[in-house]
Amino acid sequence: MDLREVVSALNDFASLSLAESWDNVGLLVEPSPPHTVNTLFLTNDLTEEVMEEAVHKKADLILSYHPPIFTPLKRVTWKTWKERLVVRALEHRIGIYSPHTVYDAIPHGVNNWLTKGLGACTSVPLRPSTAPHYPAEGTHHVEFCADNTEHLDEVLSKIKDLKEISCLTTLPARVEGEEQTRVSLNCSQKALLEVVALLSQNSLLYHKTEILLLQKPLLPHTGMGRLCTLSEPVSLSDIIARIKSHLKLPHIRLAVGMGKTLESPVKKAALCAGSGSSILKGTEADLYLTGEMSHHDVLDAVANGISVVLCEHSNTERGFLSELRDMLASHLHYKINIIVSEKDRDPLQVA
Repeated sequence: MDLREVVSALNDFASLSLAESWDNVGLLVEPSPPHTVNTLFLTNDLTEEVMEEAVHKKADLILSYHPPIFTPLKRVTWKTWKERLVVRALEHRIGIYSPHTVYDAIPHGVNNWLTKGLGACTSVPLRPSTAPHYPAEGTHHVEFCADNTEHLDEVLSKIKDLKEISCLTTLPARVEGEEQTRVSLNCSQKALLEVVALLSQNSLLYHKTEILLLQKPLLPHTGMGRLCTLSEPVSLSDIIARIKSHLKLPHIRLAVGMGKTLESPVKKAALCAGSGSSILKGTEADLYLTGEMSHHDVLDAVANGISVVLCEHSNTERGFLSELRDMLASHLHYKINIIVSEKDRDPLQVA
């Protein structure tokens, strides 16, 4: 498959519009076209060791969950390891694609996979995603009715000259037995102030104005983190055993909530793959599950009676790659070979 065809399919599998605003997702390194992709190589982190593995296995495109290019590169030399990744990729005509928080948000993504470590449960996103392209334009909808006068024509002319105005329409309307004109428009927050300023110059226009905030609808089962309700409450020790089994870890880090023990029941668990403090904070649950949290956020959770399980950052993400391989194989109609890195691993080990 051509690289651009594969990238289009990957974007269709999970829309890049779901990424967090601070993230750097999509195609990060592109060899000169045409570029055929026969082998897609999956990794959680693209280290130099993993890059050598990809070269050895003749990968044409690397899908690295974490973006290897995050902060801007001012040069591409042999000096730093991230620059060397770009050099090696281009030398061997390997593209690099990163989904990161896109895969956190999608219903069939990393956080959904992480919930499977809790046992039978139902889950909802902790911070739901909104539809990226609806409404199409503007943050506010404005409607007002006015007499058919020259003053209205003057106001409409001035509104048309404003920036960030869309969907401006006029329709005849009968209000309290009088023939009038109903005006409606969409506008940005900034333009709203200017529209209101214009209308406020005429009290009849201003007092008949309605302003609606345009809110994008929530996407079902899509968003950051998950709040999971177990079908049956189980002890904290049982949940820990399930998590370790699912993540294939011999050890986890545990902070037991104030007033709780290993035998305390867990009914609700809030989780977020990777570094979940900002998503989990303030959520009412019996347990927080994530890769890493700051010392003070752990103390806050424990003081509120919430136990915390930390598994190290990428250990809460990497196991998803095997599931992803199967999903992408089907999505790409089995046209290319998809392999998972054997060298990719969490940098932190128990010594």
